[in-house]
Amino acid sequence: MIRPAQPEDVTEVVPLLLQAMGALASKLTHTQNQETINHIFEQLFQQPGNQYSYQNTLVFEEAGKVLGSLTAYDGGKLSELRKPLLTYLSQTNVDDDNPDAETQSGEFYFDSISVAPDAQGKGIGKQLVKAGIAWGRQLGQDNMGLLVEQHSGRALKLYQQLGFTIQKEKEFMGGLYHHMQFKVQASY
Repeated sequence: MIRPAQPEDVTEVVPLLLQAMGALASKLTHTQNQETINHIFEQLFQQPGNQYSYQNTLVFEEAGKVLGSLTAYDGGKLSELRKPLLTYLSQTNVDDDNPDAETQSGEFYFDSISVAPDAQGKGIGKQLVKAGIAWGRQLGQDNMGLLVEQHSGRALKLYQQLGFTIQKEKEFMGGLYHHMQFKVQASY
């Protein structure tokens, strides 16, 4: 079952979020300390009004266990949604005015999609992406966007099967990505 995340999902969702982010989590937080990274994202997830908030997350739950998550938001609101992270960084004396923008105005941005390792290959990711498209549509969005690492063939193939197309190559926080979009057709 796919449902909106709740603050109490924090212990199951944050590891999924960090799994999806990989090395980007330490780049964004400017630390290699996993405990600190976990703490930052746990705080952000439980708070409203930021890009990693439970409010911007759907979860796939089965038998009471969260097996996957999708975090998405209006790309035009990225600067506003990123403020809580930047505020935290400024309080920890990290001099970073603003990380690269991975999204843009005019798209409902799929920030992270993740499935627990023991649940992969069961179609959960596909269900989450479809639910994300439906969620975007419900919010009046017709253009869904995401970044996928260029060397991530499996993810690229999944997104292409679901109708996403590569728009351009994008450098983001030192890595090269495909910027992909799904444009909702009137019949979708």
